[in-house]
Amino acid sequence: MTPRERLEEPLTRALGQPKGKNPLAKLGLETVGDLIDHYPRRYDDPGRLTDIGKLVVGEHVTVMARVVRATIREMRNRRGALMEAVITDGTHELSLTFFGKHRGSLFSHEKRLVPGRTGLFTGTVGEYRNNRQLTHPAFLMMGEEDLESDEEMLAAAARPIPIYPAVAAVPSWKIAKAVRMVLDTLTEDEVPDPVPLEVRARVGLPARLDALRRVHRPDSMAEAHAALHRLRFEEAFVLQAALAKRRAVATSRPATPRALLGPGEPSLLADLDARLPFDLTPGQQEVGDEIAAELASNRPMQRLLQGEVGSGKTVVALRAMLQVVDAGGQAALLAPTEVLAAQHARTLRALLGPLAEGGMLGGAANATRVALLTGSLGAKARKEALLAAASGAAGIVVGTHALLSEHVRFADLGLVVVDEQHRFGVEQRDRLRDKASAAPHLLVMTATPIPRTVAMTVFGDLAVSTLTQVPAGRAGVTTHLVPAGNERWLDRTWERVREEAGRGGRAYVVCPRIHPDDEGPAGAGEDGMEVLPVGYDDGVAPAASGDPGTGQAATGRAAAGPAGDRPQKPLRAVLEVAEELRARPQLAGTGIGVLHGQLAPAEKDEAMERFASGELPVLVATTVVEVGVDVPEATVMVILDADRFGLSQLHQLRGRVGRGSAPGLCLLVSDAPEGSTARARCEAMAETTDGFRLANLDVELRNEGDVLGAAQSGRSSSLKLLRIMKDTKLIEQARTEALGVVTADPELHYAPELREAIAGQLDPEKEEFLERT
Repeated sequence: MTPRERLEEPLTRALGQPKGKNPLAKLGLETVGDLIDHYPRRYDDPGRLTDIGKLVVGEHVTVMARVVRATIREMRNRRGALMEAVITDGTHELSLTFFGKHRGSLFSHEKRLVPGRTGLFTGTVGEYRNNRQLTHPAFLMMGEEDLESDEEMLAAAARPIPIYPAVAAVPSWKIAKAVRMVLDTLTEDEVPDPVPLEVRARVGLPARLDALRRVHRPDSMAEAHAALHRLRFEEAFVLQAALAKRRAVATSRPATPRALLGPGEPSLLADLDARLPFDLTPGQQEVGDEIAAELASNRPMQRLLQGEVGSGKTVVALRAMLQVVDAGGQAALLAPTEVLAAQHARTLRALLGPLAEGGMLGGAANATRVALLTGSLGAKARKEALLAAASGAAGIVVGTHALLSEHVRFADLGLVVVDEQHRFGVEQRDRLRDKASAAPHLLVMTATPIPRTVAMTVFGDLAVSTLTQVPAGRAGVTTHLVPAGNERWLDRTWERVREEAGRGGRAYVVCPRIHPDDEGPAGAGEDGMEVLPVGYDDGVAPAASGDPGTGQAATGRAAAGPAGDRPQKPLRAVLEVAEELRARPQLAGTGIGVLHGQLAPAEKDEAMERFASGELPVLVATTVVEVGVDVPEATVMVILDADRFGLSQLHQLRGRVGRGSAPGLCLLVSDAPEGSTARARCEAMAETTDGFRLANLDVELRNEGDVLGAAQSGRSSSLKLLRIMKDTKLIEQARTEALGVVTADPELHYAPELREAIAGQLDPEKEEFLERT
């Protein structure tokens, strides 16, 4: 049996179970490889009891505690017997309840639950008459393991006890027993190690099988920590090697240099700079110089441009596109939604003026054209856009996924700009680049500030440029938290909206759903929602339901929270909120429009035009307005159910107001309880407008799988142990080592285990998570 076959061996066969009878499948564990990579959640010290006082009602737990007493009695109101036991951590107590048909059926439990003995107890924490309890918990008393000698008993008594992520049907100790059975039969040849021997020797790491044995059966906590460090390094190393390979492939094809024109030559870029009504910030000038130098190279640029909301990324991207057009090439700007694509086209045309009117009456002598290509264009408009792109008449082509169609051709595609990169997968990006005869330069833009460690981990194949300054003249935004249950505050919220509209301002009202009877948030269409599910405070985030490939959606119906402590109200919906606001006396006579992803493109354009013009100064919308939408007169952003959005999304929504000379106001309407993670997000928003500070906090509040996009891709994360905000030095070390290995052996001929690990963990589908944050 080959190593790969051994790790793919079904657990039913490896554990000697009947075919189709694998209880571990409830945890997603089907093979030997799945099981040995199911790491302990924590370790219990045999001499230290679990703090019962910290248990949360509704939580599935494994508790180490000492038995205080256990009694059996006949039930009064129905047939059968009841056993009640009490366990303690020395300070707090927890009740255990068992039901039986008669007293005799509970004698076996009574014999094991001897006062003074210590055991592990697994179950879901419930509450009865204000007392916490476990009903019918599974349990294992210390000393019950099948040990052959006194020496084994003494060693087991001192060894840290691994506590695994478990379910009621498969408690932690049963998982531990299964892991031991498998590990005891494995050899090093059967466990491929993706970290090459020379790297392990240089960094001082044990072999993978040795690390697995120490993680699952450590003799001490120091041994467990050392083994976990090795496995964290492995995760970072495989990820960085995958990124290094992608970078090598992307830069292997030569690019056509697109150098700046010399002084005196007719230049669209120089003409744009002369007509801009503002001065570039020092940050925009510095980043622009970096990009200009890379565009002039025969190696394709691979750069990520990130920046604060309103920091001027669009102008930087436009200047790069014009440099390419000046050099005889074309640029394509890929946007995730039609609303954003149309907004970009309008913005670019407004900035360029006559420079975007090539071949038209009144156009500049050296003008080009900005073509818009989306899926909803009529036949005539689509034909004109396709012709403009194919002939080269349009130096800049803006579009959605429609740009990826096989019917789209370019005369000479020199630069691909991808906006909101997390909405696109690797394959989509590469399909657009493949439309160029030579490797086009690539500029990826994200309006979500990314912590350095996240950028290094997720976008490791791209150089990173950061804009931190906001152009002068922006008035800024003030943020307040509004209690959803306080009618007086809500009345004042809508009064403020009316006041701003009366002064000529505009107000967005953002809702998580479109229809009040939807099962989930606005997942249909292109809204790109990121509504957090019930239980988000447990650290599990959902799919962004508008992203390609996702199948998850947060429920919009009432449900119990993770602790069962508060019912969740139905999420607010665009259509019902719009009707409610039209009926509110505070907004009498104020025009109210709606915008969401299920509207026809023409209806979306009309809604935005009527909003921007002031005809309908209040726009009730989904997060389709999250990015790119630029209405300088917008001064108010009201976000309903604000606690159900992620920090980065809240920050993006807030960035839609205060973009002109008038100050902005953001009101977060939420009923999140004090002390919850959801409340912490809203409070952080009210405390700071620093997007990079919020981005760091977002990573701390969310689990790494979500930050790296695994949840968005609808798949489980390949990163089980790595914590990108805490493991910075380890990631940097792994990156250096991985780069060295890939540089010396780009195809990994001499590191087949690493090549297989990349293919297995980051196959073309899973690899999409590298591009999402």
